[in-house]
Amino acid sequence: METPQHPLPDPAGFPWGIETLSEQETEDLGARLGGRLEGGETVLLYGPLGAGKTCFVRGLCHSLGIDDEVVSPTFTLVNTYAGRLTVHHLDFYRIDRETSLEDIGVMEVMDEVAAGRAVLVAEWPDPLVPELVGLAPPLIWLGTPGTDPDQRLWRLRYQDDKAAALAADLGLSKLGEGPC
Repeated sequence: METPQHPLPDPAGFPWGIETLSEQETEDLGARLGGRLEGGETVLLYGPLGAGKTCFVRGLCHSLGIDDEVVSPTFTLVNTYAGRLTVHHLDFYRIDRETSLEDIGVMEVMDEVAAGRAVLVAEWPDPLVPELVGLAPPLIWLGTPGTDPDQRLWRLRYQDDKAAALAADLGLSKLGEGPC
């Protein structure tokens, strides 16, 4: 379910995918990604409400040695977690394009990410996208519910020369060539 202010990207634009069949498998996917992060990455998460975005982030954070409870920053806008890398978890669901990202501290977060000292993970990221110029290409994920309550299809788009290797390391299939 997308909302008018939060359209979802076209799934056809995502070349890799993987199906998860439980909340634990979604966390595990996030953990596999987290284990490959080095600092300086931006992860953009698209998906309807209930798609498992925060569950994915929970796995990512736990793989970085973060023991804090990882919760959606829908109302706080930014949750910061310290581990092997600092993770700034942002949620733009309640932010419109006219809101100053500088006023909510996003520019400081981006400076820390650009310096390689942190990772930025954003849910409902459209207001952030125009500000990403100059940062490393983002890892863009689209999570969608399947037909079963815990089933999710996760799709990845990544404009980097290491994209195919990353997708393979994460267990993703080239869409049209695997079970997705």
